[in-house]
Amino acid sequence: MSNKVVHNFYAGPAVLPASALKRAAEEFYDFAGTGMSVMEISHRSKQFEALNNEAQALMRELVDIPENYKILFVQGGASLQFGMLPMNFLTKDQSADYILTGGWSEKAQKEAKLFGNTKVPFSSKETKFNRIPKQNELNLDPKAAYVHMTSNNTLFGTQWHYIPEVGNVPLVADMSSDMMWKKFDVKKFAMIYAGAQKNIGPSGVTVVIIRDDFLAKCNPGLSTMLSYKTHAENNSLYNTPPTFGIYMLRNVLAWQKEIGGLAEVERRNHAKAKVIYDAIDAHPNMYKGHAEKDSRSTMNITWTMPNEELEKKFHKEAEALNMLGLKGHRDVGGCRASTYNALPLESAQALATFMHEFAKKNA
Repeated sequence: MSNKVVHNFYAGPAVLPASALKRAAEEFYDFAGTGMSVMEISHRSKQFEALNNEAQALMRELVDIPENYKILFVQGGASLQFGMLPMNFLTKDQSADYILTGGWSEKAQKEAKLFGNTKVPFSSKETKFNRIPKQNELNLDPKAAYVHMTSNNTLFGTQWHYIPEVGNVPLVADMSSDMMWKKFDVKKFAMIYAGAQKNIGPSGVTVVIIRDDFLAKCNPGLSTMLSYKTHAENNSLYNTPPTFGIYMLRNVLAWQKEIGGLAEVERRNHAKAKVIYDAIDAHPNMYKGHAEKDSRSTMNITWTMPNEELEKKFHKEAEALNMLGLKGHRDVGGCRASTYNALPLESAQALATFMHEFAKKNA
């Protein structure tokens, strides 16, 4: 393990728990007594099957996922889910609701239009996606095939802090950037999907949690690999899965359990976000938060500065202190600190200290 202290604020792939990485290093040449790496053994072996089941069991325990939900591990990232979801659950004579709160929700809607109609119950695009809607702002279609939401918006730094009420319409959430940042009521959702590489593992594996009655509605006649039923009926082992991704996901979930579960994960996340938001709010002439305060993300903190010259100076000095990944997305500019589950509080505190000092020196 390196002794170099790096503060990793990248938006994804992102920081992983040190204990999960250390476990992987120790088992790299000998997984489960096989004398081989987990990347070398068959996905049909009893050792990998046990690993696959353990990862599912840990997730079911930590999130409290009921038995009438399947947990799938698939490939292609959330971007493939943008297409798979409507391919499985939308037809040309149906419509789905897409709540637009950022760039990823727009991309999800774009894919859905290839398979059926879409409606937009709410969009904050006119205000540069700086807020999440209130419940009474949602103009939902009671006949929609499903309602799609993006629970956290990495580009713009906004996050849903409540689960919207959608009546009897199935609710689907892209939780790629805040999956398991705290405990939540899975029963409110028909389906959840999340690329692992931001908050619960490495790139290459995507988690899908899908309720049995929703799964039963899958459109027939789909390509085998693009039907959720294929993956559900084969315990995610129809073809060779992302074995190392599932292995690392298991390590991360084991770490979450070891530190006290999602209640402790949530406590840490609030603490990290608070010190950085406090630094932003303490210097309004230097830092301007992009998101409205009641929509602020706990995972991706975004802000701009008075001019490009100051921003360049900020990034240069931050990188000299090994604070990496702080450049904002091109659609927002400025700065972005991603404070995912595995980021240590010490990194957030180091950034906040630097922000205070930078503001005073450059006032």
